[in-house]
Amino acid sequence: MSPPLLKLGAVLSTMAMISNWMSQTLPSLVGLNTTRLSTPDTLTQISPKEGWQVYSSAQDPDGRCICTVVAPEQNLCSRDAKSRQLRQLLEKVQNMSQSIEVLNLRTQRDFQYVLKMETQMKGLKAKFRQIEDDRKTLMTKHFQELKEKMDELLPLIPVLEQYKTDAKLITQFKEEIRNLSAVLTGIQEEIGAYDYEELHQRVLNLETRLRDCMKKLTCGKLMKITGPITVKTSGTRFGAWMTDPLASEKNNRVWYMDSYTNNKIVREYKSIADFVSGAESRTYNLPFKWAGTNHVVYNGSLYFNKYQSNIIIKYSFDMGRVLAQRSLEYAGFHNVYPYTWGGFSDIDLMADEIGLWAVYATNQNAGNIVISQLNQDTLEVMKSWSTGYPKRSAGESFMICGTLYVTNSHLTGAKVYYSYSTKTSTYEYTDIPFHNQYFHISMLDYNARDRALYAWNNGHQVLFNVTLFHIIKTEDDT
Repeated sequence: MSPPLLKLGAVLSTMAMISNWMSQTLPSLVGLNTTRLSTPDTLTQISPKEGWQVYSSAQDPDGRCICTVVAPEQNLCSRDAKSRQLRQLLEKVQNMSQSIEVLNLRTQRDFQYVLKMETQMKGLKAKFRQIEDDRKTLMTKHFQELKEKMDELLPLIPVLEQYKTDAKLITQFKEEIRNLSAVLTGIQEEIGAYDYEELHQRVLNLETRLRDCMKKLTCGKLMKITGPITVKTSGTRFGAWMTDPLASEKNNRVWYMDSYTNNKIVREYKSIADFVSGAESRTYNLPFKWAGTNHVVYNGSLYFNKYQSNIIIKYSFDMGRVLAQRSLEYAGFHNVYPYTWGGFSDIDLMADEIGLWAVYATNQNAGNIVISQLNQDTLEVMKSWSTGYPKRSAGESFMICGTLYVTNSHLTGAKVYYSYSTKTSTYEYTDIPFHNQYFHISMLDYNARDRALYAWNNGHQVLFNVTLFHIIKTEDDT
């Protein structure tokens, strides 16, 4: 193809691109004034009118708290959302206006070239007519070549006419975009030019308030258990491992107690990393053997059940000696009322956001679970609650925010089946499953600092993440 025809091919390619752009983009311009705000997904069984609602969950081994917040209804939020949508729409229109401006410059440039080509084609046509009139004086070969070139150029004439029409149409659209931008700017001024900035500032303030709130926020209702994360594989089939929920953020010591009987050795590690690598920092030789695996470290001391008794021992790691011991009155021991897996698990000591607890069973309560809140210094029972759940039917149990959660088995398929609130002295049956990865759980305790469940799962030390539900009352709530 000759150079003039190559140029015309480029023009046709540009025209095709513009036509394709108009077919895809211009319909959206027509519908700009009917843009609707998207509505958020509906959260089932949550009424924002009740107040701030927070789902908190520690999603990693460091125990960082992740929150999902459902805010109470506020009329101004709808207005702010529309303002932001309008701002985004205006920016979109401005961007499209700039794009059309670029296309317009290219169109004007190409249009000048088209006019020049049109003039050349008309001159060629006139010359061809002149040649045709005097064709007898020219060679037949030259006439045929000119004829073929003319046949190639003739179909371009209507295309060029359409191109001029499209160029005018683009100019019209450019003007309409300018008008639409002016209208949108006026609407934005009517509803408040600074609403978006105000909304942004309110979001920042909310984040600050939420962080402050989360520092105070500790209690919630158990909604979900996920995991586990396998930290280490070591020891026998039964045992306990734990950290201190009252320790500082820099203190991440881990304590390890293998087996459920005939042992007095407690191994200490400075961190989880040292625990995984096996780098012990210290070893404690307790004055008494322990029974079961349901021990707890709380505020620097180890609380455990003395072997073949219902006596609770408080042992200070810093002092290396027993600080207190007391008999838990009427509590069954030595496999009289153990969990389903046995192992002298009659007395379960645990801690939560409220304090220190003992879970056990008595003949006076027909072998059903009794919950007692203990004084951490003297081990005296401050208050007790008698439940109707048989201790021998429980796989394990743990306390969160003063509510006891009981599993129905220690084997595969176990789930949190029963809960008892010491705040309201009421119970309910639940259905919260969790993955018993290694088929046999002999220890399951909640750590309030880490927002996680520590478990001994058939010779594997694992962590389960928990999701708690909170309702934070707003100032307007009564």
